[in-house]
Amino acid sequence: MNLLAIHWNVDPVIFSIGNLGIRWYSLLFVSGFILGYYIFTWFLNREKVDIKVLDPLLYTLLIATIVGSRLGHCIFYQPDYYFGSPEGFLEIFQPWKGGLASHGGAIAIMLAMIWYARRYGRTAGFDYFWIMDRLVITVCFAGAAIRLGNLFNSEIYGDATTLPWGFIFERNGEVLPKHPTQLYEAFSYLVLGFILLWIYKVHLDRLKRGELFAIFMMALFGIRFMIEFIKEPQVGFEEQMVLNMGQILSIPCILFGLIVLIWSLKQACPAASDNLIAQQKKSEKRKTLKA
Repeated sequence: MNLLAIHWNVDPVIFSIGNLGIRWYSLLFVSGFILGYYIFTWFLNREKVDIKVLDPLLYTLLIATIVGSRLGHCIFYQPDYYFGSPEGFLEIFQPWKGGLASHGGAIAIMLAMIWYARRYGRTAGFDYFWIMDRLVITVCFAGAAIRLGNLFNSEIYGDATTLPWGFIFERNGEVLPKHPTQLYEAFSYLVLGFILLWIYKVHLDRLKRGELFAIFMMALFGIRFMIEFIKEPQVGFEEQMVLNMGQILSIPCILFGLIVLIWSLKQACPAASDNLIAQQKKSEKRKTLKA
């Protein structure tokens, strides 16, 4: 027995009722959305945006995350299997069988928010980049919860390590300690989330619209790119690649973040909602008249 490692053999199922099993991954996945819901409530109240836009935002995000993550896995990681036979194609619609890709979820969310901002933003006082600036903060915390779910599933871990915090994933038959990359990512996402939240809380009056979104894209996918160096290949073809699929998909995300940052600083549009800006202008006008 390797005493200088953590022996991990946690059952991914918390409890079962008949054939229905409640898994840690599902619980953590849902908890990320619940936490994001309450954080967004604070955003909306602080910036005088109608709280009625929150429920459709939650539904849109749930659908986009699940559909996008599933399609991302099928297209980016195993296209031969899912599009090579009728049986494989039918499994695309069965996400409970495993296989979700965070890059696919990210792409789907960004696309879904274009529709959402057009549908609700015009009357509620916000646009696409306003919603994305705040959404990425909640995504950090939800992403951390999902990575903890991956840990409970004993999946998506790293290469062998001699470090004392290496995990031996016994449920998968591992005998060597492996990097717990799920924890590396979860911790990194939490730190990034708190940093972005602090910037939003303290410096909202100086932020430009799109700036937080840009920082998130560069930082989170930069972190993901680096951690991927010590991850085990998720699919066979990655063993022959210099960069794995996660890194290849992270590069355009980082570059997109840089482009958005340059655009944001050039446009210099205030990050606050239109409603809050209007209220502040009225308040300043009253002070001027009183003076």
